[in-house]
Amino acid sequence: MATAPAPQMTAGSRNERNELVVISHSSLFYWWPVWAVGFLMTAITWFGDQRLATVPAGTAPATGQEIAGFEGARDILVLPKGKHLVKDREGNPARPHMRTSANKNLGVLFCMVLLLVIAITNVPLRGLWSVIVIVILISLAVIFAILDWWEVILENLNFLDIRINMAGYLLISSVLFVLWLVIFWFFDRQVYMVFTPGQFRVKLEIGDAETAYDTVGMTIQKQRSDLFRHWILGLGSGDLIVRTAGAQAHQFDMPNVLFLGRRVREIEDMLRSKQVVAGQ
Repeated sequence: MATAPAPQMTAGSRNERNELVVISHSSLFYWWPVWAVGFLMTAITWFGDQRLATVPAGTAPATGQEIAGFEGARDILVLPKGKHLVKDREGNPARPHMRTSANKNLGVLFCMVLLLVIAITNVPLRGLWSVIVIVILISLAVIFAILDWWEVILENLNFLDIRINMAGYLLISSVLFVLWLVIFWFFDRQVYMVFTPGQFRVKLEIGDAETAYDTVGMTIQKQRSDLFRHWILGLGSGDLIVRTAGAQAHQFDMPNVLFLGRRVREIEDMLRSKQVVAGQ
């Protein structure tokens, strides 16, 4: 066991010394649907060009009204007696300026994506549990269809009205996207394994030194049994487990490795090539 300098390369790449770097990512990687959907909602709200008016309770709409100083009939909002519009800094009635969408489904969809990502990233469903959850969801869908409950559920969901203005979508998405980039491209790359034909080096903490181990008797195992986290959000990611041999055997867990299947095949090819060279 020895220490070695950090490698100067990117994840999964090989340099002239035939090294392969495997990086362990944080669970924040799986949050990409939140900022992606948030940016989409921002764009839809912007191009919709709608404004949100803040009025007191009891305000009533009226159509086809003639207003002094305005040409033609107009649709207006009539405030209750004694109530007034929100004032600006000069004391004048404030113009509606907050961009929001007339479609209430945007806020509902964004909240559903956010809640699903929170549940998937914090409640692991490995192996049989993934199958059980899928079977339950399909069974419930069929049962609700047979009992004609879907119509009732969708009709009740129609009353669910969630409104988020464009600034809300943009702020949440931008902050999350910047954090995602910083952690993905900087902090995550401080926790890695470097495989070579004769040894592998591991660094499990930020600021820690590398530790080198021989690959003789080493075993690698991939875990990609969480369907929702690894396949749906992780796009084929998984957890890598490496075990060393010898009197002082160690086990190293590398969670959230992207393209895990390809990484494992590359490691196995490297170990096989080392065995062939040694045999010759």
